[in-house]
Amino acid sequence: MAFDWYAWHDGYNDPRSGLTWRLAMVQERIRAALDEAPPGPLRAISLCAGQGTDVIAALAGHPRRRDVAARLVELDPRNTEAARRFAAEAGLGQVEVVTGDASLTSQYADMVPAGLVIACGLFGNLTDADIEATIGYCTQLCATGGTVVWTRGRWEPDVTLRVCAWFEERGFERVWLSDDSAPAGQRVGAHRFTGTPAPLAQNAVMFAFRGHDIRQGPPRTG
Repeated sequence: MAFDWYAWHDGYNDPRSGLTWRLAMVQERIRAALDEAPPGPLRAISLCAGQGTDVIAALAGHPRRRDVAARLVELDPRNTEAARRFAAEAGLGQVEVVTGDASLTSQYADMVPAGLVIACGLFGNLTDADIEATIGYCTQLCATGGTVVWTRGRWEPDVTLRVCAWFEERGFERVWLSDDSAPAGQRVGAHRFTGTPAPLAQNAVMFAFRGHDIRQGPPRTG
């Protein structure tokens, strides 16, 4: 039976849950990235965006909300319907919600390089090799000075410090990383791209979304 990624969002309704903490930290890092970005228009993309509550809530009420053109890509049509509703309620007409496969570079061709790349709820559903490959694609998705905000559960063996190393080997500098006190084994990070973005590979598949076991995490290989 396929995992219900619509019902998964119910975890945000519990203020004590690790998901609620993670969402608040991601929103905080998005707002910080907006605060630190240079003046002028800014593009944002979100991979496997779910209902978009991280991006939409962070933009709503932010002084730079009108500067940001965002594209949220998510496969589940129930989630994209909710995201469109949330964006409309927040008055964010410049947030585009796409129902489709977020692994395809073609989804972002006219939105990159972006000043903000959201990879939250993604790395915890990929093999280690696909995490590293996706970070490699971030050098094509992210503008110079742009920020990638990411998350990963800390299942053993914990891969999160390797995630940092994979970013930093590719010209990203660590801006922020949650510490070991985070609840429920969560980790949130933000990395800023200091390099020059490479041309976006046409019609490439960046990763295969594998899902995860709540106790053991995603498959590590395969």
